[in-house]
Formats: sequence, structure tokens, C-alpha cells
Amino acid sequence: MSEIYKKMVDESMAAQRADVETVKKNRGKEFKLKDTKSYVDVANKMIAIEGQAQSVIDLHVSSVNTHFNALSGLTDTVRPEDDPFVEHYQTPAILEILCEEDESFHNSLKKFIDTIDDCEALIGKEVIRRYGGFYGPTCVVDFALIPGSTSNVVNQILLETKIPENHKQAILAAKSWAMNTSYGLGEIFANSLEFGDTATEAVKKEISIIKKIYETPVKAQAELMDDAGQISFDVRKYMDIYKNKMRDTTIAAVEDNVHYGNILTIPAYCVGDISHHISQSTYNMCKDDMIMGIIEATTEVIDKALNDNLGNFKSEYDVLSLATGSSASAVEYILELDGMNAIMIVDLLTKRFHNFVQQFPTRGAAAELHNCDFMDMIYRGWGYLDKARRMRSSEAEKLKPTANGFEVDLDPIRNHQVVMNPQRYTYPACAISVRFSSLMRLADYPCLLTSEPITATMMTNITALHKEIPASPVRACKNCASAALVDFRHSYCQWKEAI
Repeated sequence: MSEIYKKMVDESMAAQRADVETVKKNRGKEFKLKDTKSYVDVANKMIAIEGQAQSVIDLHVSSVNTHFNALSGLTDTVRPEDDPFVEHYQTPAILEILCEEDESFHNSLKKFIDTIDDCEALIGKEVIRRYGGFYGPTCVVDFALIPGSTSNVVNQILLETKIPENHKQAILAAKSWAMNTSYGLGEIFANSLEFGDTATEAVKKEISIIKKIYETPVKAQAELMDDAGQISFDVRKYMDIYKNKMRDTTIAAVEDNVHYGNILTIPAYCVGDISHHISQSTYNMCKDDMIMGIIEATTEVIDKALNDNLGNFKSEYDVLSLATGSSASAVEYILELDGMNAIMIVDLLTKRFHNFVQQFPTRGAAAELHNCDFMDMIYRGWGYLDKARRMRSSEAEKLKPTANGFEVDLDPIRNHQVVMNPQRYTYPACAISVRFSSLMRLADYPCLLTSEPITATMMTNITALHKEIPASPVRACKNCASAALVDFRHSYCQWKEAI
């Protein structure tokens, strides 16, 4: 198994470095789509080794190439306001292909859609709770089944739907790691209510859009983009090109008995680096030297932790766990260099959330999603660092946390010239908040810290080893930072009830 561990590390770190190096080279400049070729080149080097399904790797590689080529044929750049959506056009197309190729699955999807009508009370309760901030900060498109997430509600509806279990799992996956349209639960309800509709009318409109994203996903996504004012490229042409080009790869995966949940998921989560993580918004954000330095230093911590522990892994899941655990340790450590910690930040961002709800009742459904990612990450890191500090006690040795039994070396942070010299980026005698302030910018966009290119690449490798098992959503307690420290919402989670 050592070969698969090294492969996972090499391929995922290559994806991360393609992003980080491209962003560093171009930060502050004008984004061009051709800049993302570095990531495409890395993806094209992915191969299946013994024990892995080539059909799964093909879903990843083909989607990256199809996405890049389709976008390149329609535009040479994407404006910041449009870049979050570039990873939302793939699942609608794949979902339609599966329905066109498999009548039984299409019939199951229709039964699910019919059941949505029967769940008016459930949907009404959930959208009212989201609108009022009942659950606290929540990620509406979370990859787990946390309270307030779309997948949480979809799971509850599926529990009432009488269709085959594998079809239920596929439908659930389509709105988790897969992104069946850009719609997030409660968006229509909130706007409808604020603009004068009754609660009953608003709930009916909510039900209508939820049904629509499954009935006609490509059309629904196009109309959502019309409403959002997307102007960077023709999204209808993009999805038409993507659907045509991905049909053969999708059919090949079906014929290889890849679980439909995986077929829906993999093509979406691997394309975000093209015009989203490598994008104008990232170039703009990373003009800040400290932000760029934090991303670089965290990348080096992940790389060192993974390579230092190559001989210690017992399963492919250990590799993924250390990748995310080392990044969590790194970011929390940087936060603590400015005298802050996860406990303080979770308290701060949760209080801000409740103010934000009152000030902006029609806030976007996704507004706080990355704040949630950030809080969950640093809270996990705080657990590792807190234990390491206790074990070190009063000794003078360097702090070396352990993430799930694997040591994490933080020297790449301690040796980073920007991160360790905040006095160069503010009034020198008072440089006590520079790293913290940069991390608050990253709290809105932590994708290269968590890191999405790494987790996407690793998950494809893991899924290729277990093609028949749906990899998403995560069927485990996520240990949400807000729920663990401030809000009492554990009883509304669906992880134990997951289809």
C-alpha cells in the first residue's frame, strides 16, 4: 500500500503547488484563463495504479480538461463575482446524463421530486430556521450533514422516499460534494418573505425551486445565473459543451459499476482551481504579502508532514486525515502567534453572524459558509496544539503537535521570512495583529488552506480504491466548531441518520 500513499501525496501536493505558485507569480495582475494551465497539466499526470479504477480517475481528469477547454472557448477571463460558480455547472450536466441513460434512476429521481411536495412542513421549518439564524453559523452547501445545510434537508426528504438505497445515496451526493446547481436552501424563502409574501407563499416558492433543480438541473442553473447577473461567459453553451464531452466518460463509469454518487461528485470538486482558486479574486487577495506568506507556509507544513510520515500510514484515510490535520495545526499556530486562538475566533464570528442576520435578512445563503470552514479548521488545530502545549509543559523544546497520531513539524512557519516578521507590514513597534488580520481575510476564503486542491485529489484517489461506495457526503460527526463551543445544535444533525 505504500505506493498509493506516495501517489496520493505527490499528486495532491502537485495540485496545491500549481495553484500556489501560479497565484504568487501573478498576484496583483489581471487574471487570464490560460494561467490555470499549470493545474490542468498536473491533473493530466494522474494515473490509476493497481487496485484503483481507471474509470474514476478518468472522471477527474476528463472533467478538468473539459472544463478548461469549454471555458477557454468561451472567454479569456472570469470576473471575481462569477468565479465561485464555475464548479457548479458540472453536476447538473452529469445528473441529466445519468437520467437519460438510466430510466430506473430517472424514475427514482421523479419519486424524490414528488416527495418534496409532501414535505412542506419540514421544508418550511428548515427555511424559517435558516432565515432567522436559529442554527447559528452554518454552511448551506456543507459536505457533511450539519444542521442548516441543504444536504441535511435532502437526507430528511429521502428518508420519506421509497426508492432503491443506491439511488437515494446518489441523490444525496448530488447536493453535497457534488454541486447540483448554485442554489442554497432558504434563499428564495428569505427574499420572498422580505419582499412582502406571506410565509405560506414563500415556502411554496422554496419548494418550487428545490424541485426545479432536480427536474431540470441544467436549465435551473442557467436561470439562477441569469438572476445572479453572471456575464463572464455563456453558461448555457458551457453546460451544453460539458455535457456532450463528458457523456462517454460518464457512461464508462456506469459500465464499470462506479456508484452514481461518485459519478456525480468527482467531476465537480476537481475543477474549482480553474478560474476560482486560480482567479482574479485570488490574485487580488494575495497582493497582501502576509496572506500569500500564510498560504505558502501552510503548504510547506502540509508537504513536510505528509512526506515525513510516508512510512507511518496504515490506510489511505490516514493520508487524507494528516493533510487536513496538519493544515489545521499550521493555521491555528499562526493565529496563536498573535495571541489569538480558535476559541476566541469562534466566539467572535458567531456573535458577528447573529448581528449580520439582523442587519442583512436577505443575506446570500452561502454568506457564512467559508467562515464555518475556517472555524472548523482552526478548532481542530487548537485541539492538537492545546494538547502539545500541555505535554510540553515548561520545557523549552519547539511545539510539535500530533494530528491523529502523526507528528506535524511547524518549522516551515517558524522559518518563513514574511510570516515571522509582521513588523515589516505595519507600524513596527505595534505589530501584534498583522497575522490575525490577514487570517480574517482568509476566513472568507480558506480554500488553499483547508486545502481544496489537496482534498479533491486525495478523495479521487480514495474513491478509485472503493468505487462502489459513495464517498460523499461525510457520514460522521464533523465536530463543528460553533456547535461545540457556542451553539447547542447537535440534536439537529443528520449524520447518524444518513442514507
